[in-house]
Amino acid sequence: MSNFSDWLNGSLIFSLVMLLFIAYTKQKYKPALTLFTVFINVVITSCIAFFALFQSEIHVSIFNSTFWGAIPVEIDGLSGWFVLIINFTALTGIFYGSGYLKAYDSANSKMSMHFIAYILFHLSMIWVTLLHHSIAFLIAWELMSLSSMVLVIFDHQKLSTLKAGINYLVQMHISVIFLTVGFIWVYFETGSFSFDAIAIFFNSNSNLWLFFVFFIGFGIKAGFVPLHSWLPHAHPEAPSHVSGVMSGVIVKLGIYGIFRVISFLKADFLLLGEIVLSISVITGIYGILNSAIHRDFKRMLAYCTIENIGIIGIGIGLGLMGIGNNLPLLYYLGFGGALLHVLNHSLFKSLLFFAAGSVYQQTHTRDMEKLGGLIKTMPKTAVLFLIGAIAIAGIPPFNGFVSEFILYSGLLSALNIADITQILLLVLSLAGLSLIGGLSVLAFTKSFGTIFLGNERTPLNNNVKEVSKMMLIPQYLIIAVMLSVAFFPHFYLNTLALILENLLTNSDFIVPIELNKYALQIANINLYSLLFISIVAVMWFFRAYILKNKINKLQPTWGCGYSAPNAQMQYTGKSFSKSLGKIFNLVLIEQKKFKELKKGELFPKNRQYNSYYFDFFEYRFIQGITHRLVYSLNYFKFIQNGRIQSYVFYGLVFMLTIFILTVLNILK
Repeated sequence: MSNFSDWLNGSLIFSLVMLLFIAYTKQKYKPALTLFTVFINVVITSCIAFFALFQSEIHVSIFNSTFWGAIPVEIDGLSGWFVLIINFTALTGIFYGSGYLKAYDSANSKMSMHFIAYILFHLSMIWVTLLHHSIAFLIAWELMSLSSMVLVIFDHQKLSTLKAGINYLVQMHISVIFLTVGFIWVYFETGSFSFDAIAIFFNSNSNLWLFFVFFIGFGIKAGFVPLHSWLPHAHPEAPSHVSGVMSGVIVKLGIYGIFRVISFLKADFLLLGEIVLSISVITGIYGILNSAIHRDFKRMLAYCTIENIGIIGIGIGLGLMGIGNNLPLLYYLGFGGALLHVLNHSLFKSLLFFAAGSVYQQTHTRDMEKLGGLIKTMPKTAVLFLIGAIAIAGIPPFNGFVSEFILYSGLLSALNIADITQILLLVLSLAGLSLIGGLSVLAFTKSFGTIFLGNERTPLNNNVKEVSKMMLIPQYLIIAVMLSVAFFPHFYLNTLALILENLLTNSDFIVPIELNKYALQIANINLYSLLFISIVAVMWFFRAYILKNKINKLQPTWGCGYSAPNAQMQYTGKSFSKSLGKIFNLVLIEQKKFKELKKGELFPKNRQYNSYYFDFFEYRFIQGITHRLVYSLNYFKFIQNGRIQSYVFYGLVFMLTIFILTVLNILK
């Protein structure tokens, strides 16, 4: 085991040396050095993670101190699973980012800061999953938040980017406050900073309230509603490779924290499961509703991250209910589906963000209403985005279908529970998950159709072309892993079974044989779907072969009576989702500068239409609190008036007050 400790120390020392090289080397070498550093760290930590997953847990200690004692580093199956996901996403992210950032004409110092922050970001995420000491964990957690904030504000000259970075940093520190309260509470009860003390606390105290303190702290990072408001701001403003990594893995560190706390629970499983399941269904529906109506395609993907956190949370809730009802199958399907969706979401969401970044790099806009017809100039990016869209919608034969099938199976298997209140909750959750899936299809049909199909809606000043191979290769790698999940689900489900066998300290659940049945069903469904696609492809090639010697003529389609059709007559993203926005206008708050046409207004005058959707929780609650706070503080702005005489007077009043309090023996 000491060898693993040496490997981890070597990784840290190597990274520190490379940070110095990156800081002082020429700009053209920085991307390659960063990629090399991340690759070496990925190799080292992945080897350790594979050993923990398939051999045995690893227990080592670092930085022994008389105050806090030895800092335990424990790598079990759960840590190994998250380490591998982090490593793959971080590696593809820096690979893609090396090509993406070539379009930026930035200062050497700015690039140095960005690449240094990326290495620290990757390492801090790894160490968050390894450390089992509360103080060390909080240090790694804080380093992760600070380094990711630096990555978000890469374009800090933009006011919106700077505002998003500050908003992100403030909310991450609120997260740290809750985590710190939880760890201090455990320390005062047990006298230990070790994570094992959480289990000791749960043995002798109520599990409910401490769990909720940790759930809020980790839930802010994960993006559960209503703790989600940083995501729609940070993801759109960050460079696309950073958005892909943040959406792919940084929000999953919140999920990791929740799983880690669950592994120490001793009671209240059923109640906690019902609460987490309810919050998660609301999170999923809220996220996909907002995703379906937004036209900024990176903001749309950010809300889709919230939706998928809700789907993962549904699995967590099911797993907790499985423990509470002593149902091993529900435990494995719930937690297994959640952990598998953690992997799947990291894959297809990073793929979608990378494809979206390619579009943004070439068009310099995130507004899908200005785009259209990009499949003609960016065909590879269009296909990549389409694959990601199909996967995230849970449609076979891609990986999103696998984890969602597992979660559906868990919901259906739980309907055998005799408790009517649980059955009602499960039926509503099943309906909610179905609604999420349907709205996801709508959201990505709108996005893909508006961006890539039809004709160009607004003339673009730059020459749009396909992106470089440096940006395409990582996306191909992601698709390869996605297909491995889709067609070899046995391997992934068996790996998850190994993790879940050892997750709970007080459980004797054995792996149910039904898991193999579900894996076989998934593989067959994906195989038949692939067969159907193959038949369509053969028919298309056969048609192309027959027509290859024929004369092809391009003619405009029938314009419904219009003699001069133009691009403005196409469906827009707004028109695609307008009906949905009206149905759910209680939650989807729209601000628009436009008077709708009246009945009988046959010849309307020229007018402009401008609309924007607000985040319900941010608009109704957060902005209300901040506006009231600013309004109240404005009453005191006369104090800071800029006049020296006033400041001298404040000093005299302060000294006179101290003198009087001293004379009266109030201050001694």
